[in-house]
Amino acid sequence: MLELEADVLVAGGGPAGTWAALRAADAGADVVLVDKGWCGASGATAASGTSIWYVEPDPEARETAMAAREGLGGYLSDRGWMARVLDETYAGVDELADRGRYPFPRDDEGHEIRRGVQGPEYMRRMRALVRRAGVRILDHSPLTGLLTAADGHVAGAAGTRRQEGVDYRVRAGAVVLATGGCAFGSGALGCDVDTGDGALAAVEVGAHLSGMEFSNAYAIAPAHSSVTKTAYYSYASFYRADGTILDGAGSTRGRSVIARTLLDEPVLCRLDHAGPVEQAAMRRGQPNFFLPFDRAGIDPFRDLFEITLIAEGTVRGTGGIALTSADCATGVPGLYAAGDAASREDICGGFTGGGSHNAAWALSSGSWAGRAAAAHALAGGRPFPTTGAGPVPSGRTPARDVVSAVQAEVLPYDINLIRHGDRLRPALERLDGVWDTVREGLDGGSWRAREAAAMTAVARWMYTAALARDESRGMHKREDRPGSDPAWQRRITVGGLDDVWVAA
Repeated sequence: MLELEADVLVAGGGPAGTWAALRAADAGADVVLVDKGWCGASGATAASGTSIWYVEPDPEARETAMAAREGLGGYLSDRGWMARVLDETYAGVDELADRGRYPFPRDDEGHEIRRGVQGPEYMRRMRALVRRAGVRILDHSPLTGLLTAADGHVAGAAGTRRQEGVDYRVRAGAVVLATGGCAFGSGALGCDVDTGDGALAAVEVGAHLSGMEFSNAYAIAPAHSSVTKTAYYSYASFYRADGTILDGAGSTRGRSVIARTLLDEPVLCRLDHAGPVEQAAMRRGQPNFFLPFDRAGIDPFRDLFEITLIAEGTVRGTGGIALTSADCATGVPGLYAAGDAASREDICGGFTGGGSHNAAWALSSGSWAGRAAAAHALAGGRPFPTTGAGPVPSGRTPARDVVSAVQAEVLPYDINLIRHGDRLRPALERLDGVWDTVREGLDGGSWRAREAAAMTAVARWMYTAALARDESRGMHKREDRPGSDPAWQRRITVGGLDDVWVAA
C-alpha cells in the first residue's frame, strides 16, 4: 500500500484536472494528481484537437456567443455562469500562450488564432506546467473510492497503481473530481477512460447529479474510424444507400434522422459544402480529422463515405455532478467537481456544447475548483479518514459481462437517442437488475469492477431522469412526449445508489 498526504488531491489528468492542479499549486497547496491513464495522453482532449469558446471581451461579441445556443439548450443555461466562463477562458488561454508558450497559429496579419488547440500539444504543455508547479503525478492510478472523516468531510481517496499492482491511499484536505464523463465504452476516440468513476464516487459520499437526461450525445464519425468531430459535418450532405439525398439529416439538427435511417440501411456523406478556403482551414485547424480518410484513400470533400453515430454519453452531453456554488463545490464538505465530471447545464443547458464549450468549461471549472480546494484545505487542514467507500465486492460475475449488459441498454439508437417511455422503462428495469448483480460482487480486478459499477450507476441515473422529464427539450427527445412544455423549463436532479431518487 502506497500512503501519501497532500493538501489537495486532484483525480483526473485531462484539461480540467491539470488546470485544477495548477491553480491549487499556485495558491500554495501541496497537490497530488492521480490519473487512470498517463496525464497528458489520456482522455478525449489529448487524443484530438478541439476548438475553444474563446471570445474577445467585446460586449456585442459576448452577447452573440451567449445567445447562440440558448434555444438549442432549451433555455436551461445561466447567463451569469456563461459570462464567468467567457472571462476565465479568455484569461486562461492567454496564460497558456504566455506561461505555457503554446504555439498558436497566426493569421495573415500575424495575429495569433487562439480559438482552438491541438490536443496532444495542449496536454503535453499542461503536464509540463503542472510538474513545474511542484504537483506530484501518479500515472496509471485509477480512483476506486473517496475517503471520509467521521463528520462526513471528504478526507482523500483510494485507488490502484495499475502498473505496480499495489493500492494507494492519499489523505487530503480537499478533493477535486475531474475524472471525465461516461461514454459507456462506446469506442469514441479517447473516451476509453471515461467510465463515470467520479460520478459514482461523488454519489457514494452524498453528492447528487443534474442534467442526466441530457446525456445521450451521439457524434458523427466515419464508419471505418472512431474519430468524432461533428462540427465539420456542418459542411456535409447526407445520402441514402441508393445515392439520393437524406432529407432532414444534419450535424446539429437532424441527427435523429440519421439514427433512424441507420437502423435500416447505411448512411453516406460528403463534405461538399466546403469551398477551397474552408477546406484549407479545416485541414490546418484539425489535421487529425483527416487521418482516417487519408489512410483509406478517401477525399471527404469529393468522395461519398459511410458514416455512423457513436455514443459519447456525458462526455459530450451535459449531465454530471451537480455544483452547489460558484467555486464548483458539490455540497459535500471538501469535495469539488470540474470538467466533464460536473454538470454543464449552466453554460449548455440541455444541449451538447461540443468541443468548444466543453473545453472552456474544463479550463474554467478546473481553475475555480482548484483555487477553492486549496483555500479549503489550507484553512481546514487534513482530516483523518475513518471510512473508505468504493470497493466492489469480489464475486464470480465477470466485470466485462456487466459492461456488455449496460451497453446493450444505452448504446442502441432506438432506446437512448430516439426515446420513448415504452422502451426506456423496460431498459431501466433491466439496468436495475444489472445493479443487483454488481452488488453481489464482480470478478475482474478492483478498478475494472469499479468501471462496470460506475457505468451501471450512470445508466440508471440517466434513464431515471429521462423518464422524469415529461417532455422533449434540448437533446432529450421523446417520441411519446413531443414538444417542450414551459412548465418543464427547470432542472432535474437525481441521485442514490440502491434506491435511485429523482427531484423534478
